[in-house]
Amino acid sequence: MQTVTCSDVTLKHALSLSFKEKIEIAKLLDKLGISAIELPVFSGEKRDALLIKSIAAGVKGSILCVSCPLDEDGIEATWAALQDAKRARLQLVVPTSTVQMEYICHKKPPVVLDMIGKLIRKAKSLCPDVEFVAQDASRSEPEFLEKAIQAAIDAGATLVTVSDDAGIMTAEEFSAFIGELQKGVRSLMDMRFGMQCNDSYSMANACAIAAIGAGVDEIKTTVYGSAAASLDTISQYFRTRGMDLGIESGMQFTVLQRAVKQIRWILHTERSKTSAFENIASGETAVFELSEHDSITQVVEAVKALGYDLSDEDNTNVYREFKRISVKKTVTAKELEAIVASTAMQVPPRYVLVSYVINSGNVIKATAHITLEKDGELVSGLCTGDGPIDASFLAVESIIGHHYELDDFQIQAVTEGKEAMGSALVRLRSGGKLYAGNGISTDIIGASIRAYLNALNKIVYEEG
Repeated sequence: MQTVTCSDVTLKHALSLSFKEKIEIAKLLDKLGISAIELPVFSGEKRDALLIKSIAAGVKGSILCVSCPLDEDGIEATWAALQDAKRARLQLVVPTSTVQMEYICHKKPPVVLDMIGKLIRKAKSLCPDVEFVAQDASRSEPEFLEKAIQAAIDAGATLVTVSDDAGIMTAEEFSAFIGELQKGVRSLMDMRFGMQCNDSYSMANACAIAAIGAGVDEIKTTVYGSAAASLDTISQYFRTRGMDLGIESGMQFTVLQRAVKQIRWILHTERSKTSAFENIASGETAVFELSEHDSITQVVEAVKALGYDLSDEDNTNVYREFKRISVKKTVTAKELEAIVASTAMQVPPRYVLVSYVINSGNVIKATAHITLEKDGELVSGLCTGDGPIDASFLAVESIIGHHYELDDFQIQAVTEGKEAMGSALVRLRSGGKLYAGNGISTDIIGASIRAYLNALNKIVYEEG
């Protein structure tokens, strides 16, 4: 029996979905028995890292495949977010046609060949499963494409995928294309070989079926859109013709129609135009009105219901911040998500805010007395300034004994009403590099101090 698997790219292109909806779709694809679930190129942003970690926690059987930026630092950052997945795959999508190498990669063919080997080796040193995708392979020079594939194989790629991004090949042409590549790169016969075809001319399904006949092991599919062959169509083909053709896929056909219908409903619904916490706050607010009497277990469950799956350390940090906020007011879903955004996945804090006392008015000069904890010891600073926030920042500087250039400072309301939570953004510049910090509090001065410390701790952590 020939094993042919499906690697689904639905989430790679469904960028308008909310956090929670992406996790829901990933879990449905996992239940279907999809071989791999693909996510877009990792941006390096904290929210993307949190999404990858949350999906990884919910996916039990499928490979979680994340596309990497085309540089070594980007590969390392992607792996840092992905490494806890039960089955992980790093993917490198490299243009191989002359046009795309020039205008996307801005590199000449010999440089691209060197880059392929270098980046695949880097990815392989971190993750045992590495996929090389030859982007726009159907319009590439055959000789160069063969060299690129061989370079990827020599560097340790475990899966090679060729892509017809233009979707211009007929089924017969794609079958012949696969056959020529197998002749030109003999080592392809000894490893997993994948294909992807854009469906802009409604030929992706036919090309996928032809490619299977030519010996391809993995097909890129999608539940909706033209990015690849249709998961529904390909899976039905496996179901009706698999035994006759000696093909097995590992798909769970009994839940296929229901799961696909659920995913399409998520993709089509108006809910996808809003964020995850807006959906919950508007539709299920009562469930997420938490008070200071709620336990850490209840708060963690509420965080999971929002779509997040955090580490024990991050859950503890979220609960600590929740307790500070909940003393003054109940915490809704929207506010809980703001807490997660400001406290989860932060660097280890060198400086922790213990207390602050602010004296300010229209007839006195603003004064700030701030106490921080540094390496288990309490340190304090007292300063005056042009307003309470200026005084607070100067007090922190007096404690750390250093002045950092304040590049930007912003304040905005996170929620509505007289007890609204405020969010502060502070950007500090050190050594020519910017460090951003975020703070959340019902007291905007407190939010500003926390944002300053958040940025400061990043500087201290990175500069040692």
